[in-house]
Amino acid sequence: MIATTAFDSMAVDYDRSFTRSTLGQLMRQAVWQRMDANFAPGSRVLELNCGTGEDALYLARKGVRVLATDISAAMCAVARQKISSAHLSNFVDVRQMAIEEIKEIKRLEIGDWLNPISNPQSPFDGLLSNFGGLNCVSDLGKIAQHMAAVLRPGARAVLCIMGPLVPWEWLWYLRKGQPRKAFRRLGRDGVAWCDLRIRYPSARTVRRQFAPNFRFLRASAVGALLPPSYAEAWAQKHSRMLSRLNQIERRFETHPLMTSLADHYVIEFERN
Repeated sequence: MIATTAFDSMAVDYDRSFTRSTLGQLMRQAVWQRMDANFAPGSRVLELNCGTGEDALYLARKGVRVLATDISAAMCAVARQKISSAHLSNFVDVRQMAIEEIKEIKRLEIGDWLNPISNPQSPFDGLLSNFGGLNCVSDLGKIAQHMAAVLRPGARAVLCIMGPLVPWEWLWYLRKGQPRKAFRRLGRDGVAWCDLRIRYPSARTVRRQFAPNFRFLRASAVGALLPPSYAEAWAQKHSRMLSRLNQIERRFETHPLMTSLADHYVIEFERN
């Protein structure tokens, strides 16, 4: 698959370029706060687009059991190495799987520690998708149905999605004389990338698509005042300003204007 190859090529450098970057750490910490609020120790969480396993590792250290999935074999390999090195293989099972394949999860042979105790039809207590994996799917409403099928009633879903309106991006690329790139997220059909189409739904659109099976709980901004990750060089030169911007963003992260103008937003649901 072309998509697999594209993400495979990112695996080796992903942690250096994003996970351990100044901006990447601030953005991930904002998502981790919401994970802590929704996933209790001892619960079972299905993670989609797990990447190099940074979030699965964080949850495992908190006592959460994770089935971590990703379409990229290379990403999965990095994730497995991290989990093994941390001696947390009894908490995380990493599997190569596309988001669209989650309806097949019930057929997987997974470790006894991940198997449901009481209700084999709804094994997971929570679901996580971080940093734009869901922007890569063509039918988010159908994916929401598949999510509901593998979650127990009352389970929480924490989804970090790239939004359509990003003033930081407009200013960044307009200054570089690249107006098409500045407003790329506004196209009705999304953006073509490596034979994928990346779409940028608003939080309101996502709420509507999840409404049949999920109750909306909360939405918060990740990267409204903070610049996007490609501004890392700027961020390192303006550490005091970055710290202040982060403080303000965290304080007002649920304000509708903040969530509508953020690079990413975290939207949280409860399974009906």
